[in-house]
Amino acid sequence: MFMEFLRNNKIAAGLLTILRVYLGWSWMTAGWGKVTGDFNAGGYLNGVVANEAVATQYPTYHAFIENFALPNAGLFSFMVAWGELLVGIGLILGVLTTAAAFFGIMMNFAFMFAGTISSNPWMVLLTVFILAAGYNAGRIGGDHWVMPYIKETVFKGKFSKTVDQAA
Repeated sequence: MFMEFLRNNKIAAGLLTILRVYLGWSWMTAGWGKVTGDFNAGGYLNGVVANEAVATQYPTYHAFIENFALPNAGLFSFMVAWGELLVGIGLILGVLTTAAAFFGIMMNFAFMFAGTISSNPWMVLLTVFILAAGYNAGRIGGDHWVMPYIKETVFKGKFSKTVDQAA
C-alpha cells in the first residue's frame, strides 16, 4: 500500500520533489566546491588506508583503496568532484532521477565504508525513498519528458510493451 502511494500518487510526487531537490542541493554544493576548488582526494584516501577500523571491518574495500584508488588519486578526485556535481544537478532537475539517486547512494556507501559518517547515513535514508519511488520521484521534473523520449528512441517502445504485458 505504501509502495503504491510512493510510486503512483501525485501528492507523493510533490513530496518526493522536495526531498529530491534537498538532496540534489546537498550533492551539487559539495561537488561545486570541489570542481571549482583545488580538490585532491589523496589526503582523504591516505586517511582511509591508515584507518585500522576500515582495514579490519572492510578488508576488501581497504585493499581497493590502498592498491587502486590511492595510486589513481587524481582520477578519483575528478570522479568524486564531477560525480557529486552531476548527481546534484540530476536530482534538482529531476532528469534521470533514479540513476542520479543510485550513483549518489553508491558514493554515500563508499564514504561510509571509508569511515566517514557525516551526513551520509541521513542521505542514504532519504535516497532510499527516491529509489523506491522510481519514475514518480522525477515526475515533477525533467523525467516527465525525458523518460518517454528514452523509452521510444532508445528502447524503440519495447520497454513500454514489456511493462504493459507484465501488468
